[in-house]
Amino acid sequence: MNTLQNKVAVITGANSGIGLATAKLYLKEGAKVVLAGRRKEALEEVAKNLEGEFITVVADVAKPSDNINLIQEAKNAYGNIDILFLNAGVAPPTPTTDITEAHYDEIFNINVKGPILTTKEALPHINDGGTILFTSSIVNQKGFDGLGVYSASKGALRSFARVLTSEVKSRGIRVNSIAPGPINTPIYGKMGLPEDVVEEMGKGFAQQVPLGRFGTSEEVAKTALFLASDAASYINGIELEVDGGLSQI
Repeated sequence: MNTLQNKVAVITGANSGIGLATAKLYLKEGAKVVLAGRRKEALEEVAKNLEGEFITVVADVAKPSDNINLIQEAKNAYGNIDILFLNAGVAPPTPTTDITEAHYDEIFNINVKGPILTTKEALPHINDGGTILFTSSIVNQKGFDGLGVYSASKGALRSFARVLTSEVKSRGIRVNSIAPGPINTPIYGKMGLPEDVVEEMGKGFAQQVPLGRFGTSEEVAKTALFLASDAASYINGIELEVDGGLSQI
């Protein structure tokens, strides 16, 4: 239980879902964790049940000033960073005929601009040999109706990760992406759809997965632990699907 002993990890979107599950696992494995999220109340609530060395930072990744503050708070608390997990994201569905500038801006500001600018801010403070992880999605490999802008945002993030992999190679920093499939996280409840619609959509997704079910945040967190650990020391530049086989058939 010391896979990440004394490592410093910064996780965005850490107040729920994949981010929170990963924070819990990293803490269990000995890391010092900075949990970032845009809802103060949610961070305060999850902090009550966490064990280990951590701080919480209220940060909206869509705001450049918040990203600057996040990295500064992390450095002030623990020094340089070993693991940067850029996980925050949103996925409100809208058919192409109904896309608005506001819809586009919301998704790209959070899913693309946020991770890119946070990476830029963090790079001088990431230890050589460190790890940068992105939460991508299988939607950049398969087409799902209504998720055009979301899919485009994850495709953009994947392309950025490829370039970053090359740009930081001289420092031995590994860059990898995790592409979840249908995972039982609060993101589905934030789509702005009626509960029965979300439930039916979920059933449809589950039927397409070869394993016949949604994944869990904890299953993705285990992948994030592996990619951040020495066990993945020769894994670099990849996108690893955690989707029960959905993207493979």
